[in-house]
Amino acid sequence: MNKMKAGIIGCGNISGIYFKNLKESPLVEVVACADLVPERAQERADEFNIANVYSVEEMLVQPEIELIVNLTIPASHANVDIAALESGKHVYSEKPLAITLEEGRRVLNLADKKGLRAGCAPDTFLGSTVQTAKAAIDSGLIGRPIAATAFNMGLGPEAWHLNPEFFYAPGGGPMMDMGPYYLAAMVELLGPARRVSASAGIQIPDRTVGSGPNSGKPITVQTPTHLAGTVDFENGSILTMITSFDIFGGSGLPWMEIYGTHGTLNLTDPNYFNGDVKLSRMGSEEWELLKPVFECGKNERGLGINDMVEAIADNRDHRANARMAYHILEIMQSFQQSSLEGRHVVLQSTYRFGKLPASLQTEMINNSI
Repeated sequence: MNKMKAGIIGCGNISGIYFKNLKESPLVEVVACADLVPERAQERADEFNIANVYSVEEMLVQPEIELIVNLTIPASHANVDIAALESGKHVYSEKPLAITLEEGRRVLNLADKKGLRAGCAPDTFLGSTVQTAKAAIDSGLIGRPIAATAFNMGLGPEAWHLNPEFFYAPGGGPMMDMGPYYLAAMVELLGPARRVSASAGIQIPDRTVGSGPNSGKPITVQTPTHLAGTVDFENGSILTMITSFDIFGGSGLPWMEIYGTHGTLNLTDPNYFNGDVKLSRMGSEEWELLKPVFECGKNERGLGINDMVEAIADNRDHRANARMAYHILEIMQSFQQSSLEGRHVVLQSTYRFGKLPASLQTEMINNSI
């Protein structure tokens, strides 16, 4: 098939890995980039030999560009997605899908109306870590899943990020920033969620930019920086989750664990595509390292874009789907809503996955489980 021509909007920190990986894609050709700071777009164009640097408005009217990769800040995700869809282009956005459910619904409804594809990060759940765990669960290795834990315990990004203010604005915070990686993995492994109960707070309100030209500048924290709660899944499993920018020391808590009636799975950081999956069988205190079901790199960002382009050609649903991202957005928003209202929040959305695409299935090898 001919490569789909794409334009990248947003040339900040995360864009480098997208440019790098998509340059090697057999399905996508990046032909243009844009940024609110034109010099930043030009730097990426020079670095990755991109032919065209446009303004956002110029990019959206280019007839050769069929796909927009939206790498803007969270508060701009929905507006850029909507503009791309209105221009007749497929769109794939960095996470989160939007910062409000209303915005997220507008993206979904417009994509349906236009007959276009909308995808959204993270696509890390397509990597070998989560897929190895899924194979173990599907094979019955740990019996029936009954519970899980997910812990993102650390400091915020202000010490190293040159422009960290948006992490502490509405749409930022540890849940909206890191929660999608954990929740995408959990929805892939356990299915759709049903309700949320949580507490959330701004535990450390005084922040300061720690590097770059704005070093020493105070940051106004406008969103919760520590959230803890439970998520009940439709299959009966209960997830205990904490995500925080307020941990100044270390933590011995696991990244993620899945507990079943016959054993436990331990998974590494869901921000990456590959990592160890360990099994503790019922009655044993030992951990066994499971063989990956396929091999992949540590940072394969763009895998979901390739799958979306392939899915268009195959006339099937793509995996890193905006409807999945909307379900995850509702789970994340419900943490704060539950805390503010002091009650369980019953979710209105759901999302169920189909089978893995053939391009991933063909890479799989027999697992030693």
